[in-house]
Amino acid sequence: MQKELDGQVAVVTGGSKGIGAAIARELARLGAFTIICGRKQSGLDAAAASIRAANGRCEAHVCDVADWNSVMALAAYVEKSHGRLHILVNNAGVASFGKPLHQTAPETWTNIIDTNLRGVFHTVRAFVPLLLNAGGGHIINISSIASKNPLPNGAAYAASKWGLNGLSYSVAEELRSQNIRVAIVCPGSTHTELSPHEGKSVDKMLRPEDVARVVAMLVQQSPNSFTSEVILRPTQKP
Repeated sequence: MQKELDGQVAVVTGGSKGIGAAIARELARLGAFTIICGRKQSGLDAAAASIRAANGRCEAHVCDVADWNSVMALAAYVEKSHGRLHILVNNAGVASFGKPLHQTAPETWTNIIDTNLRGVFHTVRAFVPLLLNAGGGHIINISSIASKNPLPNGAAYAASKWGLNGLSYSVAEELRSQNIRVAIVCPGSTHTELSPHEGKSVDKMLRPEDVARVVAMLVQQSPNSFTSEVILRPTQKP
C-alpha cells in the first residue's frame, strides 16, 4: 500500500534522540527515505536501527552542522545517492541554562549560536539546490517558545532562536516562488534532555512525538497552502 511520502527523501539534523528522532520515525513511517545526522555515530546507529526495525527506511551519518565542510560532505552524499531532497528538518540544537548572560562563557555563546543559527545557514545553503532538483519541498526549522518570550538565564539560547525565526521568515520569502515552503515550529516545554525540568511536572510537558506530528502535518499540506509557523503548547502549564 502506498504511503503519503513514498518516493520522498528527508534529512533530519540532530536525529539521534529526542525531537529529532521522533520526527525521523514519523517521516519514515509515512514512507520517506530518512537520513538522520548528528555528532555521535553510536546514538545515530541506534536511532536508525529502531526505525528500520519498524520497517522504515533510514540511514545515519555523522555531521556537525556548525562545520560547513561537514555539512557539504553530507549534501554531496545525498546528491550522489539520491540526486534530490524533498524535506529538510533543522532540529540540531544545543542550550545552556542557569546563568545570566554576563556570566556566560564566550565559548558557550559561540557553541550555541554556531549550532542553532549558523548551522541552519549551512544546511540551507548546502541543501536548497537538492530541493530545487526535486521541484520544491519543505524546510522545517525547529525553534522554541523561547523565541517568543523572555528567557532569563537562557539568553544565548533565546537569541539563537529569535535569530532562527528571522532567518526562516526571510528565507521563506526568498524560496516560496520556487515551490519551497519554509516553516518554523515553536514548541513549549518538551520532555527531552535539552529542556530544563526543575520545578516542572514532566507529565504535563509535551512529548517529542507531539512535535513530530506537527512536522508530519506541515509536509502533507495541500499544494496551495503555506503554514509558515506553528506554536505548540502543553494543554496545561507544567
